[in-house]
Amino acid sequence: MPKATHIGELAIGNLRIPCAVLPDGRRVLSQRGVGKALGRSYGGSDWSRQESDSDGGGKLPFFLSSKAINPFISNDLLLLVTDPILYRGAGGGVAHGVEATALPKICDVWLKAREAGALRMRPQLAVAQRAEILMRALAQVGVVALVDEATGYQEVRDRLALQAILDQYLRKELAAWAKRFPDNFYREIFRLRGWKWDSLRRPGIVAGYTKNIVYARIAPGILEELERKNPRTEKGYRKAKHHQWLTEEVGHPALERHLEGVMLLLRISDTWQDFRVALERGYPRLDGNQLNLPFN
Repeated sequence: MPKATHIGELAIGNLRIPCAVLPDGRRVLSQRGVGKALGRSYGGSDWSRQESDSDGGGKLPFFLSSKAINPFISNDLLLLVTDPILYRGAGGGVAHGVEATALPKICDVWLKAREAGALRMRPQLAVAQRAEILMRALAQVGVVALVDEATGYQEVRDRLALQAILDQYLRKELAAWAKRFPDNFYREIFRLRGWKWDSLRRPGIVAGYTKNIVYARIAPGILEELERKNPRTEKGYRKAKHHQWLTEEVGHPALERHLEGVMLLLRISDTWQDFRVALERGYPRLDGNQLNLPFN
């Protein structure tokens, strides 16, 4: 039985629903919490219906156990809610959950039943009214995003997404050196800076230009990870070129495509300032930082 990695409380208006994120990334809502938000109490008839499979509708959560709404429960929703998701909360106790993405569908069942005139009793109409409140709130922001914010999983999610990008672009081990930057890339930089071309000797600032123009703009987090994997030694040198850490499948093709676009901007620019403006417009930095390298 999985133990929730993140636990919180989903706040929708004045309603509160306990929620959690499981180790496999599933976002779940407490069944009791959903029922309470809808104003449904867990009665004896609900227990009997949930324990019985005789009518094909067994093990439905109690907030969907009313016979009046049976015709409005879709097969897709049945797959999501027929069996509870069992997990352990912060205290180690067993909790019964339901997929967070099922909440709008659950509310929709009650709203469709009300629209069709299938809800005759006042308590049922009260549930539909609460379902309408929930639906209006969920229309403003996705339920998954709400759960992530409530549980604090949002930061972890962002880190996992970034790690997935890095795993695609960067190697685990260093590759053999191969020439990746054409001479014309540096020749155009020399032209715009007004320097005399020398294929063997480059000003030290060119390395800074390369990081800014290329590695900071290929994909999010690439430059930071390269700086970590390939730091400078005490003497100021690196043991390898940054591009030796790029993967053959994703990293090198991305580098080639980026260089093609940058080369075009370099060739059509008449001044270094023209190039800077075009670069910022066409390939903005993806590390969230301002231009922190000496571009002038």
